[in-house]
Amino acid sequence: MKIAVISDSHDNRIKFKHAATLAKQRQAEAILHCGDIVAPSTLKEALETGLPIHAIHGNNTGDLVMMHKVASRPENAISFYGQDAAIKLNGRNIFIVHYPHYAKAMALTGEYDLVCYGHDHHYHEEHITNINGEQTLLANPGSVAGLDGPASFMLIDLQDMSVEKVLLD
Repeated sequence: MKIAVISDSHDNRIKFKHAATLAKQRQAEAILHCGDIVAPSTLKEALETGLPIHAIHGNNTGDLVMMHKVASRPENAISFYGQDAAIKLNGRNIFIVHYPHYAKAMALTGEYDLVCYGHDHHYHEEHITNINGEQTLLANPGSVAGLDGPASFMLIDLQDMSVEKVLLD
């Protein structure tokens, strides 16, 4: 199973939708959004792909009430978790959070195969040796809106934990 990891869209609907469309074209089966979506109208843009979306809010929360209303509609394949999320996809334990320091701490616990984060708008991927002596992938897709650098997201194959950086610019 391949997933798209996206973060920090900051209401850039065009780039978020473009990233979601590219992810679908490249056989992604789900989108993880690591926060700072901001407006529910931005979240709606990616729904046209038909991919399930797992999202958290980040520090630019926008209209949380409406975001939860959009996510709770049965026809929308959105899971909106709040500050963070622990999910399981394709047999992999995944943690999604917005903040880098929180992400690194969770990666070190040994409970997750993949920990995704955003916030600083800088692409980063690293295999960290956790307290069990095993590897956890710590991944920041950068800002899909292109804040503080090129617009980017990542595709991760959960079978072999390989990562592909995708640039939108």
